[in-house]
Amino acid sequence: MRTPGPGLGAEIPRLAIVTTDETALPDVEQYLAPNFVTHFLSSEQEIVPLLAESPLDAIILDLDTAAGNTTRGLELLAELRGINPDLVLIALTRSRSRNIRLEAGQSADEFFIVPMDFHELQIVVSRALEKRAMEIENRRMREQIERKYSFCGLLGRSESMQRVYDAIRRVADASTTVIIRGESGTGKELVARAIVEIGPRRDRPFISLNCAALPESLIETELFGHEKGAFTGAHAARPGHIELAHTGTLYLDEIATLGLALQSKLLRVLEDRAVQRIGGKTSKKIDFRLITATNENLEEMVRAGRFREDLYYRIHVVPIFLPPLRERPGDIPLLVDHFLRLYCAANNVPLKHVEPEVLEILEENPWHGNLRELENLIQRLVLMTEGPVIKARDLPQQILLTSSVKSDEMLIPEEGIDFDEEMERIQLAYLQAALRRCEGRKAAAAQLLRVNAARMKYLCRKYQL
Repeated sequence: MRTPGPGLGAEIPRLAIVTTDETALPDVEQYLAPNFVTHFLSSEQEIVPLLAESPLDAIILDLDTAAGNTTRGLELLAELRGINPDLVLIALTRSRSRNIRLEAGQSADEFFIVPMDFHELQIVVSRALEKRAMEIENRRMREQIERKYSFCGLLGRSESMQRVYDAIRRVADASTTVIIRGESGTGKELVARAIVEIGPRRDRPFISLNCAALPESLIETELFGHEKGAFTGAHAARPGHIELAHTGTLYLDEIATLGLALQSKLLRVLEDRAVQRIGGKTSKKIDFRLITATNENLEEMVRAGRFREDLYYRIHVVPIFLPPLRERPGDIPLLVDHFLRLYCAANNVPLKHVEPEVLEILEENPWHGNLRELENLIQRLVLMTEGPVIKARDLPQQILLTSSVKSDEMLIPEEGIDFDEEMERIQLAYLQAALRRCEGRKAAAAQLLRVNAARMKYLCRKYQL
């Protein structure tokens, strides 16, 4: 090991060069040792013990000699990347094979062909370490921001989401019935789980049922359970979701889809706090907290007679209104970063980031599918975008078409336009289109374009039509 001379700061980057080529030692001494705490290793077996003893910032790996052969060297490079994604890895080889360069590029930050200029190597390593330090600091700051603005699985810094967090805190410790209202895809079940997570029933059952997912006949069985022989196929008694939620929480999503008959039965359960299985003769007392959710206009449904008014007042004790994504200013960048890290890790791909222009486009998108739509988009971009940067051109066409940011760019490119030439081009295009539609009849084309005959004659002469 060689350490830099006196006068340098305490936090000197630690670097290991792994090669059996001892002719490199003088250059390592001259160019690397003065700037880094340098370890010279001759085999792959020395790497892991050194990493355990003192963390390294960078490894320069001779693919041809460090592990016996180049194939094993490439495998070792990938293993090192797996051990520590933050290591700066520099690959060296004597081969000029493009395939080796491509395979090494999947794990290495930089690639050199031996013999190389060690002064250049020293500069490249220094820059790579600076870049990695910035990446680590940026990640730390992003994680700090996410921790600051996350709440029991929910994420958002907007004022509207802060109001949701406050409402969750206020109702969590009570047993009051809560209804979560919001558009599809806004994360209503996440709110329900957050209420439970910070409340006294956190260690009790959380039973969730989507009332829109099953036909009414099955929903009844799922809710109330049944006794053996209650109907054809009921070979054994089975408790329903209400019974399973005893001492815990029952979450009914899309409650507005329940038919009137089932609404009556649910109302009876809520009044008596007891449930009777289908085919049963006795009721069983159940202690549970009810949380419901809907994206429907319940008040309109009550007026139309499609939802029982008495049930409405039973479930609409404390409403929590979850805002759509388009009404959460400032939350898009936070959510995009969260989903990028989530799906890059899940799919084992290097972390990607988006250009500022992409965020501008995403922030003005209406997001009719809300969080679910955004999450699906980021998952698709992680898998389908080549390279570490997601650009505007990678976004789906329907998002680009509704974007004023992209429309402005398409209308006026970065290099600008000649206004007079552009106006003449547009004039010509309209004239040609009108003449085609009118089969060359200039009087009809003039009427279509709402210009008089004299001006039409002038324009046709000008553009030689």
